[in-house]
Amino acid sequence: MRTPSLISISGACIFLFLSLLLRVEAASSSDNKQWIQYTNADGETLYLDNNREPALYAQDYGDCQGDSIVNVTRFDAAYYKDNMTILFHLEGSTAVANESVMMYIGVYAYGESRFTLMFDPCFANIHSMCPINASVPIEASGIIPIAPADVAGIPEIALSIPDFEGQAILRIFANSTQSQIACYSAVLTNGHSFSHPIAVGSTVGVFVAIALVSSVATAIYGQGLQETRKHYAHSLSVFVVFSVLQHVFFTGALSMNFPSVLVAFWSNFGWASGMIYSRGMQNSINQFIGSNRGNISMVGSAPSGQNAVNLGGGYSPSMIYKRAIGLLDTIESESPSMHKRSLINSTSGFSWYGNPVAPGLPLPGNYSSFAGTLAELHIPASNAFLTGLLWFLILIALLGVSVAVAKVVVELLVKLKAIKTDRLSFFRKHWIYCGAVIVLRACYIAFFMITFLAIFQFTIGGAAGTLAVAGIVLALALLGIVGLAGYALWYRMSGQKFQNDPDQLQLKLSTAGKVPRLGWTRKSTAAKMEDSRRTVVSLPWRHLHLVDPMDRPHVHDDDDYLIKFGWLSARFRRSKWWFFAAWLVYELVRACFYGGAAGHPLTQVFGLLAWEILALFTIVTMRPFESNRLNMLMVYCLGFSKVVSVALCSAFDPRFGLGRILTTVIGIIIIVIQGVLIILMMIAVVVGAISSYMSVRRYQEDFHPQSLANTRTKFFTHLEHKATDKPLAKAVTNAKGAVLEEPKQPYFSITSVRRETKIEDEDLENENENENENDFIENDSRLSMDANQQPRDKRASAAPSVRSRTSISNLPYGARRHRASWSTRDFHNSGFDPEQIPSGMHSRMSIESIRDGSAPKSTAGVRQTWTANPSLVNIANAAVNGSSPYRDRHQKSKSLNLT
Repeated sequence: MRTPSLISISGACIFLFLSLLLRVEAASSSDNKQWIQYTNADGETLYLDNNREPALYAQDYGDCQGDSIVNVTRFDAAYYKDNMTILFHLEGSTAVANESVMMYIGVYAYGESRFTLMFDPCFANIHSMCPINASVPIEASGIIPIAPADVAGIPEIALSIPDFEGQAILRIFANSTQSQIACYSAVLTNGHSFSHPIAVGSTVGVFVAIALVSSVATAIYGQGLQETRKHYAHSLSVFVVFSVLQHVFFTGALSMNFPSVLVAFWSNFGWASGMIYSRGMQNSINQFIGSNRGNISMVGSAPSGQNAVNLGGGYSPSMIYKRAIGLLDTIESESPSMHKRSLINSTSGFSWYGNPVAPGLPLPGNYSSFAGTLAELHIPASNAFLTGLLWFLILIALLGVSVAVAKVVVELLVKLKAIKTDRLSFFRKHWIYCGAVIVLRACYIAFFMITFLAIFQFTIGGAAGTLAVAGIVLALALLGIVGLAGYALWYRMSGQKFQNDPDQLQLKLSTAGKVPRLGWTRKSTAAKMEDSRRTVVSLPWRHLHLVDPMDRPHVHDDDDYLIKFGWLSARFRRSKWWFFAAWLVYELVRACFYGGAAGHPLTQVFGLLAWEILALFTIVTMRPFESNRLNMLMVYCLGFSKVVSVALCSAFDPRFGLGRILTTVIGIIIIVIQGVLIILMMIAVVVGAISSYMSVRRYQEDFHPQSLANTRTKFFTHLEHKATDKPLAKAVTNAKGAVLEEPKQPYFSITSVRRETKIEDEDLENENENENENDFIENDSRLSMDANQQPRDKRASAAPSVRSRTSISNLPYGARRHRASWSTRDFHNSGFDPEQIPSGMHSRMSIESIRDGSAPKSTAGVRQTWTANPSLVNIANAAVNGSSPYRDRHQKSKSLNLT
């Protein structure tokens, strides 16, 4: 009883100590807080935290002049709605010896001017800028009270809508020359955003990991390549997952002026395209590139550090110096009700501020083209290719290490007898080959990303070293991945011959259902599918196709082809196994439009739209994947999202003159479409994980959970049918379209047989016979369960059925067979006269006694008769040796009796 009391006492002490610490910390934090008193228009007195979050505030900023003679190291501005004040803070330095200046602050929201302020820093008590001097560091801060009429142009929704699109522009003018000497632009935000790369990226990354594990598990598990391919084709493809994620992110590669909401949403999926920010990596790339960063202005982005004349609509200095500007007597740098903000290096200072953008990034608030999309991730467009390439090489290394780790784990589980060795024997023997296949599959998935980034690098230009690396990588992608795909086609089609058969193209009319449907099909295809639809129009046609040799198996049945090129063709239907090559052509054309046509927005977007529409109709017609889930996600959902996204993005071209509010609405529509696509992808990952679990447990009779047992049976039936690439049998309908049921017929079937123990089983001489008979019944029952399944090999298919084995005997199925005996009719058939047997003889004599002459001598002359009759002796010898027809009645018996 002493120990629990000591534990409780110590726990109470720890609790009191932690409570005391929390109270001290709360007290110290409350002591450090600074409160301001404010009286609103209704006369109410409010106490506000001096370090509260503003309604609108500035973040990152950049130089919008390029040759500014005032170097700004900090620029932030904030609008507080609760006490109707605007705060700004400016720090920097200059090389000018002595110059009086004028300052201009403008706030722009959704492309329109919402607030402007012009003042002389000397009348605003900003002494470090009155005048500016090289020997005096610039530190300007001010708190400006405003009236409701001053901010009437800012809509109320702007304070709560995600990714508020606004800019704060600071301009400094020299009084001596009446010209602009500095310009800085900062992006404004209200704190709400669609950009959550850590949270959203991590969540989606978990689903990607689940899809990867599910796909790899079905690829390495199984007892035969053909069976493994069948289950692997119905697991969710990692290729499909990355195609969805890369489509979402690379939509931002169009040369359009995107709204801020879209760029923020796309930033959540940059990691799937190799766009992951790392300060060390970016610094290394910057050292390799040098000062030649290319020209991102040609793709529509206004780069930081260059003169942006039309920024904010432009501003003429004459507007300042011709206007009578009154003294800002009402503005004080310090007020009894307001406290001066601490500097940036203070721990208790103002935390709502931004940083200067890195070299090569566009101006904050400019979201044009791929450079604007990458700016949300703090990656310059000049570094995009090398960033994607480096992360791709890191991924390849991680995949190789993962395969080696998987090999070690599998061997450990085998030694612990946790798994069966024959289920993973192929992976254990050829794990290096499996690692190479995984690397090649990753290269196939990353084909579009690598080709697009390389072509985009050539478009914007850059350092010679970067262009050389881009050329080498592009050549390897084209010669490597495309070359392997071409070799895979040649390897298969080298023994095939082209055959051109006459055919007809028919327009079929289907009246099933309420709405009639029309569809084109070939006459040869309709004959194979037993298409009963009415033909409306028939046109002459030629069917050009390849013909395999008679003794050559299909691609999915050829183990040699599966080992070499299964990583390309395994997921596609039997008739569309070559689709991997067509997909590479499709992705290459897309990469050329995205990268090569950058800077030509209308050519790029409308050419890409035409290509996506053509590809959508073609791929929907083919439905190349064997799995229905992959066809639904990759063909229909992804294809529809690509077409609609490109079509809606075409409205973002500045030449169309759409307002920024309307472009924001269109951007939210795109977010909804692509968001639904992401959700469908995650649902497909979950369903694919469940189906992969069923596939991995296909050899287990006991399946858990039991609620999915029937689903697993249906899934395996569906899987077997889809492997044949044949359509389902259509129901028979009458003239009105009603489904006709097939007439029911009497039937009888036996699902299982169980033999109960009998008294005669206790006889020792029947022990071996019963064991053999039980084995026979067990084998027959196993054959009955597998009767509706496809045999695994030729020997299994050649095995006799249960009915053929039981047809040897006239006994009912499952009945026990007793010792076969001979009757007098058998002696008539053998040529022996049964009347020669004396009447006093025993009615049952063994065949062995007939053969060796040891029969009883109850009647004289009988032994001589048996010996003299060779037919009876031959029958007895044959029965003992196992060649008699009577012996076949019971093959397991060792002796037969004569009656």
